[in-house]
Amino acid sequence: MNLLQFITYAGTFVFALTGAFKARTFKMDVFGGVVLAFVTAYGGGTLRDLLIGVRPVNWINDNIALALVVAGTAFTFLMKENVNRFKRTIFYTDAIGLGLFTASGIEVSLRNGLNDVYSLIMGVITATFGGLIADIFSNAVPNLLKRGELYATACAIGGVVYLLLKQVPLEYNTNLFICVLVIVGIRIYSKRK
Repeated sequence: MNLLQFITYAGTFVFALTGAFKARTFKMDVFGGVVLAFVTAYGGGTLRDLLIGVRPVNWINDNIALALVVAGTAFTFLMKENVNRFKRTIFYTDAIGLGLFTASGIEVSLRNGLNDVYSLIMGVITATFGGLIADIFSNAVPNLLKRGELYATACAIGGVVYLLLKQVPLEYNTNLFICVLVIVGIRIYSKRK
């Protein structure tokens, strides 16, 4: 397994947790949890793949990623604690997922021949559109569209940092870590102001 695949799996699991926690918050059953976990984890990457012409989309033949979505949902629904106690955890898992999927979305796009600008756009779409779809399914105002959330803005800034760091001789892991750190930092800042 290469690093890009590992990042994609980590992001998939983290976003599956986020989607399943959201389903519990809205008092959905386990099926609703699987649906929200699935669209949160796969929605943005699916849209990216369709837009750049990757066929089949990234998850179609990937049983590991599907197992991660089911595992994230099962973990969330087997917890007996009140989901409201985990709002901070949900926030941080979502922020980490944003960072991981921004970087992986950019990398996939670059490897498919897109330039830096379009790769950045695809990175933001990869990171944010799964949550947008899950929010719509939940009949909630999407975080992506809320004033002051700095949701897509955090991804765009982190993505620019990621692309700039690709121009200097840094290890890929360091570049990825800095990108995720920038996005998480901006998300924390947006919640504290």
